[in-house]
Amino acid sequence: MSVIPFDQRDGFIWMDGQMVPWRDAKLHVLSHGLHYGSSVFEGERAYNGKIFKTTEHSMRFHKSAETMDFEIPYSVVELDAAKALAVKTSGLQSAYVRPVAWRGSEMMAVSGQYNKIHTAIAVWEWPSMFDPETKMKGIKLDIAEYRRPDPACAPVHAKAAGLYMICTISKHRAERKGYADAMMLDWQGRVAECTGANIFFTQDGVIHTPVADCFLDGITRQTAIELAKRRGLKVIERRIMPEEMADFSECFITGSAAEVTPVSEIGPYKFTPASISRQLMDDYSAEVIK
Repeated sequence: MSVIPFDQRDGFIWMDGQMVPWRDAKLHVLSHGLHYGSSVFEGERAYNGKIFKTTEHSMRFHKSAETMDFEIPYSVVELDAAKALAVKTSGLQSAYVRPVAWRGSEMMAVSGQYNKIHTAIAVWEWPSMFDPETKMKGIKLDIAEYRRPDPACAPVHAKAAGLYMICTISKHRAERKGYADAMMLDWQGRVAECTGANIFFTQDGVIHTPVADCFLDGITRQTAIELAKRRGLKVIERRIMPEEMADFSECFITGSAAEVTPVSEIGPYKFTPASISRQLMDDYSAEVIK
């Protein structure tokens, strides 16, 4: 992956209705979104030049903004078209797509209700994180210190920038200890998700996954559940306590970036990536290029 800083790359970014040179896609240092976290975003992937489940992402983008008390000034149809244009302009077939919307700089206080809402879409190269055989070895996860917040305390179902600050801290701590990522518990100490991906476990051929009540019900998560059910696999969404991980045989995570990635270790708990992880990896790879 390129190490060129993101603000120094070439190309174009769709911003507020037009394609602008990449290096000119800027915001002011006194933008409300920077100071108060009034920003929402999406993470999407394009395969063979086509964005997977683009409309579902655009709809969630709108819903996240609504939850954050602002309105994106482009319809779902307009966003889908803008993302397609951004991908086409990039010339990339396999790419990561990042829509983002934020409150501008008209007001600089906690209240920002009269600020202009800006929207941008960037596209860059981001191949799969691992090849299939490397994936099947499984990644190792730490257990994060921070927990996903109580739904009564934060807009947990929005893909909002501010909700990710504890994810960044947790992932940094995990990486410094040699882990790929960290698994987070919820505010009551139950298994929740990773810093940027949802999590699944298997036991006796049945898939178990935490209820998405305090974190994002990921589009890749929904796809994995659908694919498993197509295979006749039973999927149970329920509360999972950390000590239950000792009894699970397989574990995998899902997300637009991670796709479907098996896990071999979470703190003291060990897993063996096997047939269910492999099947869902293969099924997801086939699904995204249909």
